[in-house]
Amino acid sequence: MAVLGIIPARYASTRFPGKPLARINGKSMIRRVYEQCLLAGKPDKIVVATDDERIFNQVQEFGGEVVMTEEEHQNGTSRCVEALSIIEEKTGKSFDFIINIQGDEPFINPLQIDKVASLLEKTPVQIATLGKKIDKKEDLFDPNVVKLVTNKDHKALYFSRQPIPHVREAEMDQWLEKADFYKHIGIYGYKRDVLTEIVALPPGKLEVAERLEQLKWMENGYDIFVDYTDFDSFSVDTPDDLLKFTNKP
Repeated sequence: MAVLGIIPARYASTRFPGKPLARINGKSMIRRVYEQCLLAGKPDKIVVATDDERIFNQVQEFGGEVVMTEEEHQNGTSRCVEALSIIEEKTGKSFDFIINIQGDEPFINPLQIDKVASLLEKTPVQIATLGKKIDKKEDLFDPNVVKLVTNKDHKALYFSRQPIPHVREAEMDQWLEKADFYKHIGIYGYKRDVLTEIVALPPGKLEVAERLEQLKWMENGYDIFVDYTDFDSFSVDTPDDLLKFTNKP
């Protein structure tokens, strides 16, 4: 089974323009993400998908593979579809699975990528992602930390920016003691045909309400399976976020 790893990287970010080119201890963020991906065991090919010549040139400079995509993409998912088309046409090779890797997580753990790849190989899985148990109250009530719940077969039931489940008859500062909560780690794996189908879906009511794209897929009957990881995920959203990485090698 052939697996393609794609790192969408756009220059225009409202809170942090040029984020993929930000330097972290001498290396650009996009280079750090790319190099972490190379340490994973499964993707047969890693490629950066960008809409900016500066990012394109930077990836080429450090020896990475990169493709230029259109500026109009509304999200990384649709950019992945264009990149997939470019790579398959360029190489003459078809890929069975695609893994969408966030371009703003410079120290993503390679084992997380392998977990998603392994989950995709299981027959009923259409879309795969990861979750991690929440152990800090500030994460539980932070709307920027997306929460998820699954059934006994690890199929996602819902994603929300609010704490789920709601714990009745308990003070909110006791919720972590009364129930298990999980945060969503924003890496996705797709079966090839599923990826090309979901980008054509119209916006869904739940997606619009929560501003979470994956809810549109679920609204349309696609199953998202979740594996769990002990490694946390730290993304760079603003220039201030870079400070937490200054002591990393």
